[in-house]
Amino acid sequence: MNSIGGNGLRENNSFVISIAAVSGGGKTTIAKHLHDTLKQSKVFYFDDYDFNGPDDIIAWVDRGANYDEWDLTPLLNDIEKLLDMSPNYIILDYPFAYNNHRLGKYIDLSVFIDTPLDIAMARRVYRDFSNSDPKDILNDMDFYIAKGRKGYIEMLKSIKPTSDLIVDGALSISEIVEKVSETITRGN
Repeated sequence: MNSIGGNGLRENNSFVISIAAVSGGGKTTIAKHLHDTLKQSKVFYFDDYDFNGPDDIIAWVDRGANYDEWDLTPLLNDIEKLLDMSPNYIILDYPFAYNNHRLGKYIDLSVFIDTPLDIAMARRVYRDFSNSDPKDILNDMDFYIAKGRKGYIEMLKSIKPTSDLIVDGALSISEIVEKVSETITRGN
């Protein structure tokens, strides 16, 4: 079953799919819909964990963005426990694709949702600031322009090129899920 991108070192037949995108790019939405589509699947969400990692993301990017600086042990432990149960699919709402080497070795298919930055930003503002004071939105926009955009560009520079499948993030949810599902079906 493990034949698309990963190294196939596991002895079970679970197929691990990583969904990456910039913030607001659709990782969580696509992971949820893919979970609903794929039989006997389990999904893990990056934001459900409290990882040890760089305190200042922009300084981390400026230092070269070493993805192995992130200690993903809690997620790794959950994946390893689930692999013992051999579900058909494990879906990771996870922004680093193969770039964290400890977790990357478990991934069979890395998907990058290539969402235009303006769409991702609009989604993020809507998601994070729906009930906020307009000044909070303006402060966030100031930070994005001054520094935060570096994090988005880093993902486009290092995660997108290492992904097995790149899908246009401006497509509808159903079109994206269909493209990912087709890739999985062709690869198995």
